[in-house]
Amino acid sequence: MALSIVHRATGLALYFGTLLLAWWLIAAASGPTAYANVQAFTGSAIGKLIVFGYTWALMHHLCSGIRHFVWDLGYGFKANEREALTWGALVAGIALTMLIWIIAYAVGGGR
Repeated sequence: MALSIVHRATGLALYFGTLLLAWWLIAAASGPTAYANVQAFTGSAIGKLIVFGYTWALMHHLCSGIRHFVWDLGYGFKANEREALTWGALVAGIALTMLIWIIAYAVGGGR
């Protein structure tokens, strides 16, 4: 039940995070000054926290969506299977988020 609520909350968070993504894309198309402003924000501590949260919301929502897809296929309805899928979605969302950020820092040189 708690993960179902978190799934809905991450869906809502994705709406707001997509506004940040749109701001970044519009700034990239607008020129170096606008892009520098967005980069300054996303490079700040609060900006990194927001982008990290957006990444986690996206990965968690993806993994929960896969869990729901498994259920739509007619599998995973036994109590132990539901529990395993729930924990799997939670752990996979966190692991994918960490993996993305580790790769991003390795490729970007810690920027």
